[in-house]
Amino acid sequence: MAAGMVPLATGSDGAGSVRIPAAWCAIVGLKPTNGVLPARDRAGLNTPGPLARHAHDAAAYLRALTGHQDLAPASPRSVGWSSTLGFADTSPAVADTARSALRRLVGAGLLAPTDIAVRLRDPAPAWSGLRDASHGASPAVTELISDNDGHLREIFARVDVLATPTTPHPPHGHEGPGPRMSVALTWAFNISGHPAVTLPAGTTPAGEPVGLQLVTRHGGERLLLHLAVEAEKVFFPARSVGLR
Repeated sequence: MAAGMVPLATGSDGAGSVRIPAAWCAIVGLKPTNGVLPARDRAGLNTPGPLARHAHDAAAYLRALTGHQDLAPASPRSVGWSSTLGFADTSPAVADTARSALRRLVGAGLLAPTDIAVRLRDPAPAWSGLRDASHGASPAVTELISDNDGHLREIFARVDVLATPTTPHPPHGHEGPGPRMSVALTWAFNISGHPAVTLPAGTTPAGEPVGLQLVTRHGGERLLLHLAVEAEKVFFPARSVGLR
């Protein structure tokens, strides 16, 4: 995708596996609302989604598979920011790069900032518990999910969009991520089911690609893709608009 060999590809996002590689390759990646497309695992966490160089192509993917014929304009939408979701150990360089990209979208009139406090519980035990449960989730997992779902309801009662870095750290090399949790900012939304898109946000001072993740209410894929299309005009004004 990033090399321009193909215009569109499909992936499976069970903890961030569409959004994270998209962020690290400076392309667009969408995880739709859980259930919009058939899940690829028993736990219902793994959702098909597109990776594309152009947001219009990701929108074409969604239209082809769901029958939706339009995006969802109406701007500006209120946006809240969190670099950590309340628990992630996010690199300052990554957070600064993603927030700078968000400021550009605010400056372009696409989003209107709203101060919110985001304090989710680390979803790691819930994600593992859902994947491993053969006879239903444990009470501890159920409580964790319920707490985070309640907090997300409060957040989306105040803002239309929640913005975060897509990953807490810059891309790793072939040696792998080591102990760092690359999924820390993505897998909460595999559990909650909210749709999320990653957009190219630029690079850190060291030249490492960073993604800006936008999350919205259930069923809000078309809003996210509208924002992605408009963001592309802000970030890459000279770029062609893709296949459509």
